[in-house]
Amino acid sequence: MTTARYRRIVLKLSGEALSGKQGYGIEPTVIQSIAAQVKEVAELGVEVAIVVGGGNIWRGKVGSEMGMDRANADYMGMLATIMNSLALQDSLENIGIPTRVQTSIEMRQVAEPYIRRKAIRHLEKKRVVIFAAGTGNPYFSTDTTAALRAAEIEAEVILMAKNNVDGVYTDDPKVNKEAQKYENLSYMDMLNEGLGVMDSTASSLCMDNDIPLIVFSITEEGNIKRVVQGETIGTTIRGK
Repeated sequence: MTTARYRRIVLKLSGEALSGKQGYGIEPTVIQSIAAQVKEVAELGVEVAIVVGGGNIWRGKVGSEMGMDRANADYMGMLATIMNSLALQDSLENIGIPTRVQTSIEMRQVAEPYIRRKAIRHLEKKRVVIFAAGTGNPYFSTDTTAALRAAEIEAEVILMAKNNVDGVYTDDPKVNKEAQKYENLSYMDMLNEGLGVMDSTASSLCMDNDIPLIVFSITEEGNIKRVVQGETIGTTIRGK
């Protein structure tokens, strides 16, 4: 199969996905591998938008547990996502993929401010667009950012790439060897069973706007392309 099933996608990467086995910071070989996989998808003619987390550098929840003001802790997390986004942009452009970073917090010296129509225009010109700094508001996760941006740019699917699991399970497969993987799941079932794939705000946004979500492992080379081409891997979540 050489054709793409989707025309426009949002790829959601956790910050931890960039850190590899070291668990923190950015592992050069990992980010280069991700960039190469994104290039494979872009070369199919797919319009690719990316949302990157910042957990490999800073987690707002940790800051608030330390007694830090929650809003300040979340803003620090947004800055971490910008660092990851610039690193990913550099890796993509080093292999010939034109890329734009748009931030919800303005810092014009390093990236464009987020403008919906401009983002769509970049995508139409086959540039990869990376949405950084979350929604620009504290108390919202980058999962919510992915759902919001997917709705705004009318993406056909959100691809949630994981580095520690290959789908959604009935329980933590690392703890419970009897855990079963779901192939298909509804957003309502995911919320009712508390499966923790994404937060409830993000889940509700996806459900209300009928945006399917595919959860899969990014550690296996070529998986992003396989998902885009319609291969059944990971777990597909949709509908009510």
